[in-house]
Amino acid sequence: MTSESPLLSARLSVDYRNKPGVLKNLCLEIQRGEIVGLVGESGSGKSTLALALLQLLQLKGAKVQGEVVFQGENLLQKKERQLSDIRGRQMSVVLQSPLTSLNPALRIGTQLKEAWRAHANGTGDQCHAAVSAALRSVSLPDSEEFLKRRPSQLSVGQGQRVIIAMAILHRPALLIADEPTSALDTITQSEILSLFARLNRELDMAILYISHDLLSVAALCHRVAILRDGEIVECDAPDAIFDSPRHPYTQRLIAALPSRRSQRTVHESSERFMEELSTLNE
Repeated sequence: MTSESPLLSARLSVDYRNKPGVLKNLCLEIQRGEIVGLVGESGSGKSTLALALLQLLQLKGAKVQGEVVFQGENLLQKKERQLSDIRGRQMSVVLQSPLTSLNPALRIGTQLKEAWRAHANGTGDQCHAAVSAALRSVSLPDSEEFLKRRPSQLSVGQGQRVIIAMAILHRPALLIADEPTSALDTITQSEILSLFARLNRELDMAILYISHDLLSVAALCHRVAILRDGEIVECDAPDAIFDSPRHPYTQRLIAALPSRRSQRTVHESSERFMEELSTLNE
């Protein structure tokens, strides 16, 4: 990317009381405006890393060591009040299930307005303008009828777009997307991936995209990090990961792809996926 200081530079070790070594001196950098994919099997530490970057692991009784330097400041040295100003405003997260992320009792408009007011003290008109802009950014209507809906009245795809709208209300520098398409059908997955690509392009928003789907990660991301047993064993451009993986674990991941006949077949599949995303963006 560039020679500037990275937006985020993390070096982390995480231990739980009954499970030491969940993350083992893991090192990760994300540049401004970069999409980094994080791939790993269940239990490898992907969600632990997401929570560690957001400084939320203390709620689970974890011991976190190292540093998370975000926009030049070490978040591990921040107090909770300072962290609350960063979360949701400068660094946001999108989780995999809108059904568990949205309050079923509150209307969509109410939830969006509360998310905005959590980090801003502006007028009602400013709040309405921010909510409308966020909804339009994720291709959702900003009509009164839509804002009065409850989560149960949305499709799963619409619900996920609402969650993304909440996450980008304040135009954060970094968006953490933790398995955001795992509960979606194939067409909706492609639409959400296209949305992430557009948000990155239009808002210059860096994204940490966490997924187990190598093909979608390769199509969307500028770099791909492979996580195994709490350590990043390989991190490179998608072409390098697919065409000449260096680590034996990465080689096994590539070999395990169902549609793989050769390294070239995998590479072409990724290119076709990218072409589909481009079509959806038009």
